[in-house]
Amino acid sequence: MDMKAFSLEGKIAWITGASYGIGFAIAEAFHAAGATIVFNDINQELVDRGLNSYAEKGIPARGYVCDVTDEDAVKALVKTIEREIGVIDILVNNAGIIRRIPMTEMSAAEFRKVIDVDLNAPFICAKAVIPAMIEKGHGKIINICSMMSELGRETVSAYAAAKGGLKMLTRNICSEYGGHNIQCNGIGPGYIATPQTAPLRERQPDGSRHPFDQFIVAKTPAARWGTTDDLQGPAVFLASDASNFVNGHILYVDGGILAYIGKQP
Repeated sequence: MDMKAFSLEGKIAWITGASYGIGFAIAEAFHAAGATIVFNDINQELVDRGLNSYAEKGIPARGYVCDVTDEDAVKALVKTIEREIGVIDILVNNAGIIRRIPMTEMSAAEFRKVIDVDLNAPFICAKAVIPAMIEKGHGKIINICSMMSELGRETVSAYAAAKGGLKMLTRNICSEYGGHNIQCNGIGPGYIATPQTAPLRERQPDGSRHPFDQFIVAKTPAARWGTTDDLQGPAVFLASDASNFVNGHILYVDGGILAYIGKQP
């Protein structure tokens, strides 16, 4: 096998919401594989935070302020990227939010906001890059899905609805544009250790695990939380020529949670 198939040399990758966290880790892996990195975030403060982090890693990323739920702003950003850097080869729809509110206490406006960021925005961004990908003759779109693309859980009705919809949007982009040599796949992270989840992994005063930490470790065959590094290899694979016949697939990087019913009490 020619390992050059995993190279992203000469590719331009746009990762949404990649100032930190999962998006940053994916961008870091793409850079190591040879790609030029472009990212956006919702405000200048986050973009500056991202640019500083990339600079610390020696990654010459380009950052832009853009609200990915604003179709006109996304169209303008894509044109700017094409003019200043080149045609986007790889889009990673990473930007997302979650609101943990019981369904009967969640307003319709709160529900719509999650759907807008987690489902409508990937539609808007994909729609903006596909025409140039068709003209260029290839393209890769990676949607950051979730285990909630498959499972329900209390307090995340909007998030689960959005991520379930994103799974089907992934499959439909494959169906519509696979003939143009565009591959659209998803990554479904399991529970990932990030600064945002750190409080859930802190040891209790008696030295025991946090109850949620115990729950996740018990439900995961790998017996640990995932790390952002665990997502890097799958992302590079789905962005590279090595996955040219993989389309409409959701790759769950979850330590085996979705395969496991759990231990008997």
